[in-house]
Amino acid sequence: MATPTTTFTWAVGTMDRQLSNGAVTTVHYTVSASDGTYSSGAYGSVGLDQPESDSDLTPYADLTESWAISALQAKLGGAEKVAEIEAALQTQITEQRTPTTGSGVPW
Repeated sequence: MATPTTTFTWAVGTMDRQLSNGAVTTVHYTVSASDGTYSSGAYGSVGLDQPESDSDLTPYADLTESWAISALQAKLGGAEKVAEIEAALQTQITEQRTPTTGSGVPW
Protein backbone atom coordinates (compact mmCIF):
# COMPACT_ATOMS: atom_id res chain seq x y z
CA MET A 1 0.00 0.00 0.00
CA ALA A 2 1.35 3.42 -0.96
CA THR A 3 2.12 5.98 1.72
CA PRO A 4 -0.32 8.90 1.49
CA THR A 5 0.98 12.27 0.33
CA THR A 6 1.29 14.90 3.02
CA THR A 7 -0.09 18.36 2.34
CA PHE A 8 1.55 21.33 4.09
CA THR A 9 -0.42 24.53 4.63
CA TRP A 10 1.19 27.78 5.77
CA ALA A 11 -1.19 30.40 7.17
CA VAL A 12 -0.97 33.77 8.88
CA GLY A 13 -2.92 34.22 12.10
CA THR A 14 -2.18 37.91 12.57
CA MET A 15 0.43 40.57 11.94
CA ASP A 16 1.74 43.32 14.20
CA ARG A 17 2.33 46.70 12.55
CA GLN A 18 3.30 50.29 13.15
CA LEU A 19 0.14 52.39 13.09
CA SER A 20 2.03 55.44 11.86
CA ASN A 21 3.01 53.92 8.51
CA GLY A 22 1.51 50.41 8.34
CA ALA A 23 4.91 48.68 8.41
CA VAL A 24 4.50 45.05 9.44
CA THR A 25 6.87 44.26 12.32
CA THR A 26 5.88 40.69 13.21
CA VAL A 27 4.06 37.87 11.44
CA HIS A 28 2.41 35.16 13.58
CA TYR A 29 1.96 31.98 11.56
CA THR A 30 0.95 28.32 11.59
CA VAL A 31 2.08 25.38 9.49
CA SER A 32 -0.27 22.41 9.22
CA ALA A 33 0.58 19.00 7.78
CA SER A 34 -1.96 16.32 6.94
CA ASP A 35 -1.96 13.08 5.00
CA GLY A 36 -5.72 12.67 5.24
CA THR A 37 -5.50 10.41 8.30
CA TYR A 38 -2.78 11.88 10.49
CA SER A 39 -1.87 15.49 11.11
CA SER A 40 0.69 17.67 12.81
CA GLY A 41 1.28 21.36 13.16
CA ALA A 42 3.54 24.12 14.36
CA TYR A 43 3.24 27.82 15.04
CA GLY A 44 5.59 30.70 15.49
CA SER A 45 6.29 34.37 15.11
CA VAL A 46 8.96 36.11 13.11
CA GLY A 47 10.07 39.73 13.19
CA LEU A 48 10.50 41.39 9.81
CA ASP A 49 13.22 43.82 8.81
CA GLN A 50 11.96 47.33 8.35
CA PRO A 51 12.37 49.22 5.07
CA GLU A 52 14.80 52.11 4.74
CA SER A 53 11.99 54.59 4.12
CA ASP A 54 8.21 54.72 4.07
CA SER A 55 8.35 55.07 0.27
CA ASP A 56 9.55 51.43 0.16
CA LEU A 57 6.40 50.21 1.92
CA THR A 58 3.47 48.52 0.24
CA PRO A 59 0.33 50.08 1.73
CA TYR A 60 -0.95 47.91 4.58
CA ALA A 61 -4.38 47.55 2.96
CA ASP A 62 -2.72 46.12 -0.17
CA LEU A 63 -0.82 43.34 1.63
CA THR A 64 -1.91 39.74 1.05
CA GLU A 65 -1.45 36.51 2.97
CA SER A 66 0.76 35.33 0.13
CA TRP A 67 3.02 38.34 0.67
CA ALA A 68 3.18 37.67 4.42
CA ILE A 69 3.99 33.96 3.92
CA SER A 70 6.74 34.80 1.44
CA ALA A 71 8.18 37.42 3.80
CA LEU A 72 8.14 35.14 6.84
CA GLN A 73 9.60 32.17 4.97
CA ALA A 74 12.40 34.36 3.63
CA LYS A 75 13.11 35.71 7.13
CA LEU A 76 13.14 32.15 8.54
CA GLY A 77 15.89 31.18 6.11
CA GLY A 78 14.23 30.53 2.78
CA ALA A 79 13.48 27.24 1.08
CA GLU A 80 16.04 25.30 3.12
CA LYS A 81 14.42 26.25 6.46
CA VAL A 82 10.91 25.71 5.07
CA ALA A 83 12.00 22.20 4.01
CA GLU A 84 13.41 21.54 7.52
CA ILE A 85 10.14 22.61 9.19
CA GLU A 86 8.06 20.51 6.82
CA ALA A 87 10.39 17.52 7.29
CA ALA A 88 9.97 17.78 11.07
CA LEU A 89 6.18 17.76 10.67
CA GLN A 90 6.45 14.80 8.29
CA THR A 91 8.50 12.94 10.91
CA GLN A 92 5.70 13.49 13.44
CA ILE A 93 3.11 12.13 10.99
CA THR A 94 5.32 9.13 10.21
CA GLU A 95 5.61 8.42 13.95
CA GLN A 96 1.81 8.55 14.26
CA ARG A 97 1.41 6.18 11.31
CA THR A 98 4.05 3.69 12.48
CA PRO A 99 4.80 4.34 16.18
CA THR A 100 8.24 3.45 17.51
CA THR A 101 7.46 4.27 21.15
CA GLY A 102 4.55 3.74 23.48
CA SER A 103 3.47 4.38 27.03
CA GLY A 104 1.30 2.70 29.59
CA VAL A 105 1.51 -0.07 32.13
CA PRO A 106 1.48 -3.82 31.58
CA TRP A 107 -1.48 -4.54 33.88
